[in-house]
Amino acid sequence: MRIVVCIKQVPVVSAMQFDATSKTLKREGVPTEVSSFDVRALIKAVDLVRAHGGEVVVLTMGPPQAREALAECLALGADRAVHLCDRAFAGSDTLATARVLAAAIRREPFDLILCGRHSVDAETGQVGPEVAELLDVAQITGAHTIEVNVATRRITSERETDNGFETVEVGWPALVTAAEDLAPERFPSKTDREQAKQKPIVTVTAAELPLATEQLGTSGSPTWVAGLETIETKRRGQVLTGDTLEQVVDQLVSALLKHGLFGEWQATAAPRTPAAGTVPRAGAKDIWVLGEVLHERVRPVTYELLGKAAELAQRMDASVTAFIIGAGAERHATECAHYGAQHVLVADHARLPHYDTELWAAIVADAIRTRQPGVVLLPATVMGRDLAPRVAARLGLGLTGDCIDLDLDGEGRLLQYKPAFGGSVVAPILSKTRPEMATVRPGLLDAATPDTSRRAVVERLPVPNQVARVNVVAQRRTAESAAALDHAPVVIGVGMGLGSAANLAALEPLAKVLNAAMCSTRDVSDASWLPRQYQVGLTGRAIAPQLYVAIGIRGAMEHMVGVRRAGVIVAINKNAKAPVFKAADYGIVGDYAEVVPLLTDRLQRARN
Repeated sequence: MRIVVCIKQVPVVSAMQFDATSKTLKREGVPTEVSSFDVRALIKAVDLVRAHGGEVVVLTMGPPQAREALAECLALGADRAVHLCDRAFAGSDTLATARVLAAAIRREPFDLILCGRHSVDAETGQVGPEVAELLDVAQITGAHTIEVNVATRRITSERETDNGFETVEVGWPALVTAAEDLAPERFPSKTDREQAKQKPIVTVTAAELPLATEQLGTSGSPTWVAGLETIETKRRGQVLTGDTLEQVVDQLVSALLKHGLFGEWQATAAPRTPAAGTVPRAGAKDIWVLGEVLHERVRPVTYELLGKAAELAQRMDASVTAFIIGAGAERHATECAHYGAQHVLVADHARLPHYDTELWAAIVADAIRTRQPGVVLLPATVMGRDLAPRVAARLGLGLTGDCIDLDLDGEGRLLQYKPAFGGSVVAPILSKTRPEMATVRPGLLDAATPDTSRRAVVERLPVPNQVARVNVVAQRRTAESAAALDHAPVVIGVGMGLGSAANLAALEPLAKVLNAAMCSTRDVSDASWLPRQYQVGLTGRAIAPQLYVAIGIRGAMEHMVGVRRAGVIVAINKNAKAPVFKAADYGIVGDYAEVVPLLTDRLQRARN
């Protein structure tokens, strides 16, 4: 069994600094590491080969210093390494990177390809699915278990969904992207590092790959970065004091009421001023929104995308089309019309009982080829992040993932605002290809106001008679309310300061009075107090509630980047020196067991 592991050397996010004058990131002197998700993929590959026999080949594309990352991977147990290194690769976006990786992987037979779910610097999660598409192999994204049957050449994997887990089976060859808990963290010993020096690292240049120059680097990249903007949010950092805990809690409640708690929240940031692209652009066509259905209901992010699409369409002299796929999808067409869709494309068939990457990709790609829309928008959900890169690679399109906003520039081109490096900067991205394609994070755009008098033209699309390569064996819902985090106006964050999972019950009355969703830090997820889907932070999800209450959370950068766009942050921690207080607007130093019941009581009175 030969397993290829694709890794990326990334800067340590906490050490990155933004130069406001030059609008660039300072990289000089910043330490680097192998992206953490890639490390988990590598460790799993090594464990599989040790159990079943075979070879682990680690592969990276990068400058000469990326050789250090390969040496680290060899020390972790990889058998040999391939370094794709050439000036021609510089400036590659995700699709150009995927082309090079796929071309290198084709040089030798392989059984499995493993890589991280996404890199912790760019956070796109696009390269893995794009490599899978270019190699024409099945993909499993966000896997947290992998079991191999060498005799049948099949793997069984449990992968994360937005509300739980899905067990799937697939034959070799296949590509799997790793969730954070796919393998335990491991560090090489001194002996491991010495032995790694005897393992080969082979350098491969552009001339050794069957790719044309125009497919590489900047020229081969269908997207480009128009600049960088910092979005650092200044917090009050006010630790509340008083003669008694009651006085302190009363101050907090008073402040929250002024911000709009139990009423209309104050705006926490000025809306982005539209760019000058207010005249119809040449050849403007439909803006498509690929909707998503969860538990037989259209997810709210679909309505957010329809709202943004309607705004852009008015400025572009274009129309808005909703695209719904799945068994029973046609019954959602009327609702999409109410939220602004002028046309609704429906792929509705009994063969579509649940999401299937390749079948959905075939339907979407065929429709794009036939109808040639101008813009295609998808939600940055588990499904959207899995599907969009596959479609983009099939059609050779640029794709910007995890956008937080969309706009038009002076020429009517779609500006796709993408956060990077833990959300400390935002990069406006432009596409060279049409349609322009992006996924957008849920909960960050305003939904359209529904109008029940609106009607749309509904058209059914053919569903290909395609046999699934990935078979769904079982589904389990362990995080029913996790998807609500994307839109919850109030969220309570749980840290290890709570002491144990049993103490979560003590927060339920507070959550009830605030009508709040719950989330966790990585340590809480690692301890299995809450399912992984509730994890917020650098390796979890990002949220933007109006109010975030951090209870027993230390305030590490890796967690706080996930709530950077929250309106108001409140911290409750008994350690007065905890860094969370500097990252919060209001803080109370005290034991949560004393603070939370009192706060709940005062909030209940205020609400009544």
